[in-house]
Formats: sequence, C-alpha cells, structure tokens
Amino acid sequence: MSMQFPEHFPELRTSRLLLRALSVADKDAIFALRSNEEVNRFVGRKAAQTPADAVRFIKDRIQDVIENKAVYWAIESKTTRKLIGTICYWNLNNDDNSVEIGYELFPEMQGQGIMQEAIARVIAWGFNDMRLEMITAFTLEVHKQSVKLLERNNFKYGEIIEGLLFYKLSRQTWKLHQLQ
Repeated sequence: MSMQFPEHFPELRTSRLLLRALSVADKDAIFALRSNEEVNRFVGRKAAQTPADAVRFIKDRIQDVIENKAVYWAIESKTTRKLIGTICYWNLNNDDNSVEIGYELFPEMQGQGIMQEAIARVIAWGFNDMRLEMITAFTLEVHKQSVKLLERNNFKYGEIIEGLLFYKLSRQTWKLHQLQ
C-alpha cells in the first residue's frame, strides 16, 4: 500500500486547535517563531533575520505541499485565532511509506498540552488517511520536553544519528496502543 496524498489540504481540528495550511498572512508569526532563540536552540537552524525570510520560508512550504514533498500545518489557537506553532511531515519516503515529523511551539505556549493535542491528531491522520507505515523523529537529548512528547506517543528510541536521538513509530505499534 502506498502513501496517499490528500486532494485538498487536510485541515485538522482538536478541542483547542485548528491545524491549517500556512499562508503569507502568517509572516509575522512565522518570523517571530523562526527568530525565537529558545525555539531555534532545539531546532538547530539559523534564525530568520527579516520578515522577508519568513515569507520565503512560507512560500517554500506552500510549494512543498503542492509538490507532495511535505504536509505543513500552522497550529492556531481556536480561542485567540493566532498561530502558536507549526507541525509537519517532511522527508517523505515513498519506498517504505515513512515520513519525519517536526514541530515547534512558542515557548509561552509550552507545558499546556498543546503539542500533545496537535501531534496525536497529526499521527492519527498520517496512519489513517495518508496510509503511512512509519513516522520518524529526531530530537536533541537535552530537549527533555520533546523526548517526553515522543515517548508519550509511543515512539521508540532507535539510535543516535549525527548527535540527535532518532525515534520511530510504526503503524502496528500505533494501532496496538489505540486499542488499549
């Protein structure tokens, strides 16, 4: 069974969140997120320098979605209607129906179960609708919140690759835990 891409962008909802497509209108929030030192400390990327960097990033992600290279959601609070983070599937591998998951959240929003809500919904969509067989993730060992999030969602630690902890979640493991 091969990976299935949606005909239209998959807008997902949880009790507190709307996971929606990025748009250029998100440029200020994306710039703030991608230039945030605390967020970048764990993501290992160069900080956005200008709002133009954010616009370029958004346009690149929109193109990735069009070309079925990624599925990239803006995490929006239903209460405030503001972008508070992002979550994505990228590094798609059609040979084994696997993707890598990535996520980021403004520091002031952390510790409220927001990313747990988002990741659970994205994982379910990936296995049920996209027909994935495996979801992988990389995180830094010092990023304890990310390690806990992955382990809480039944990702299994595999090995250290280029200084990062490598985790994976199979469809079979996910289904097994859905029954419990």
